[in-house]
Amino acid sequence: MIMKNVKMVVSDMDGTLLNSNHNVSSRFFELFKQLQQQQIQFVAASGRPYYSIVEKLDSIKNHIIIVAENGGLVIKNDKVLLSNIINPNRLSELYHLVTNIANTFPIFCTKDRAFILRASDEKIKTFSEYYSIYTIIDSFEEITDDVIKIALYHASNSESYIFPHVKHLKPELNVVVSGNHWVDISDAITNKGHALSFLQNNLNIKSSETMVFGDYNNDLEMLKCADYSYAMANAHQDVKAVANYETETNDDFGVEKVLEHLISESGNN
Repeated sequence: MIMKNVKMVVSDMDGTLLNSNHNVSSRFFELFKQLQQQQIQFVAASGRPYYSIVEKLDSIKNHIIIVAENGGLVIKNDKVLLSNIINPNRLSELYHLVTNIANTFPIFCTKDRAFILRASDEKIKTFSEYYSIYTIIDSFEEITDDVIKIALYHASNSESYIFPHVKHLKPELNVVVSGNHWVDISDAITNKGHALSFLQNNLNIKSSETMVFGDYNNDLEMLKCADYSYAMANAHQDVKAVANYETETNDDFGVEKVLEHLISESGNN
């Protein structure tokens, strides 16, 4: 496989670049310096909010592009390049729907904070790994900002226990199983693929010059935007079916091993 034409690398975070302890490896940060030297743009693309991605990649935040909230936000150097919100006129209806799904915990995600419906301290601790800046609410009226995404959490399995209750919202809204515990609801055009296409057009980078890593169904659209599309070994079967290649798990440095190959080839360009 010839990788020397790659100009942009895009990676999902949870289950992909982050290990099972939600950490980015020192090995990646060393490789990032080499990507910079070879003028390869790095993009972090996640269902996480912008501020959470920044926390994980703080030392390089000024040198990367961040696609947050499954493509609802695209930010570079604190400048918002793209923002898609859920129609405010639909929020009350959606609030009523998602707060009545059994054993499901909704989080209303805005650019700068999350609004979390009151839950146990244990659940709030779980959510704060992803949504570290948050306000606990008891009613719809307490949501004071434009909502980019509604994240729904189920302790055992989101695909079985949440998705059947919200799938009817498609195609007017984008509804995606984004993890074993999560289902996300966004504006209809919001997905990581739409955000990546936006960047490719703006940076004049082709799919043949793009490398993407992902592990779950919210990565499907962006994997289709890259010739060098990689599913993690720990990925959902839908992701493996779409990706052109497979790498090792997120705990076995799957992303880093491919980047080492890329850097080696690019250096010989």
